[in-house]
Amino acid sequence: QVQLVESGGGLVQPGGSLRLSCAASGSSFLINAMGWHRQAPGKQRELVATISSGGITNYADSVKGRFTISRDNAKNTVYLEMNSLKPEDTAVYYCNAEFRPTIYSTFQRWGQGTQVTVSS
Repeated sequence: QVQLVESGGGLVQPGGSLRLSCAASGSSFLINAMGWHRQAPGKQRELVATISSGGITNYADSVKGRFTISRDNAKNTVYLEMNSLKPEDTAVYYCNAEFRPTIYSTFQRWGQGTQVTVSS
């Protein structure tokens, strides 16, 4: 069974840093893009950052210059380094990945989410 397991969330003070990890397991399929989304209370889920299999990155304007997405293809793992955190970054963070079992088909999986709280 293909799964994405996140870790690294927690409570941090404004201006602090956290590093999230998300590892894919249960699959030998190739993985296309991987990414992070977040959902704050009462708000819709929004894109934070994505990274292609070749390492091309894309960020939401609200996190540019503060967050860095990276991946280790050998470990099927995607990371999100978050610096200069703000209270408005508080949300549940979800990773997702697009798996490619054949050249003609793809499917997506989402992680269970990890809470990030930025508060003094």
